[in-house]
Amino acid sequence: MPAFRYFCIVAWVLPSQCMHDPSVAIVDYGLGNLRSVVNALARLQVSTVLTNDPLVIASATHLILPGVGSFGEGMKGLTERGLIPVLQEEILNKEKPLLGICLGMQLLATEGFEHGHHRGLNFIPGSVRPVDTGQTDLRLPHIGWNDVAMSDRHSIAAGFDHVPTFYFVHSFALVPEDPAVIAGTCDYGGKIVALVQSQNVCGAQFHPEKSHDDGLQIFRNFLALSPC
Repeated sequence: MPAFRYFCIVAWVLPSQCMHDPSVAIVDYGLGNLRSVVNALARLQVSTVLTNDPLVIASATHLILPGVGSFGEGMKGLTERGLIPVLQEEILNKEKPLLGICLGMQLLATEGFEHGHHRGLNFIPGSVRPVDTGQTDLRLPHIGWNDVAMSDRHSIAAGFDHVPTFYFVHSFALVPEDPAVIAGTCDYGGKIVALVQSQNVCGAQFHPEKSHDDGLQIFRNFLALSPC
């Protein structure tokens, strides 16, 4: 039996469009600085649980899939912990809101080409490929702050009266099959998909948990999505 663990913060919660207050499960599959996500949500006084227990994940209203590392390692971590079936059930069948962050956003794709060819979750059809910096002398990984041009057609990108700035650390990026899911882009030698939304499935290539007030607005938008 795998050893399940979870860390819980109980606090006041934000208003929700749903009958129930949002409870957030942060999926722990062995990669990433998960505590920074917990701390960011604590600033919003949201009830969170850090877990790799499928039963705990199934009990939450909102799911966050963070991650720092390679595509293949990420899918291996999800597979070894038996988390893919519960994510498919909760996200695809029950249509609970999901936010993928950095590697977590990339894992939403159909496939990834980091250190080989790997199958992804296929929640947002597309592929994860190396960032193309074009003919510039920009280096990879793309590390640091970058403005993001937000779409006015996606709720995950709402609430900004200025061009927001977010913190990035990555060398690969999602190229979705359907450009209609693109909720935000940044420029780093060319356009990079920085934010996506397909109904209840959202992804941020940047780190909202490290992006101060602009990052907190992304979390607010995500929490406003109704799981009902």
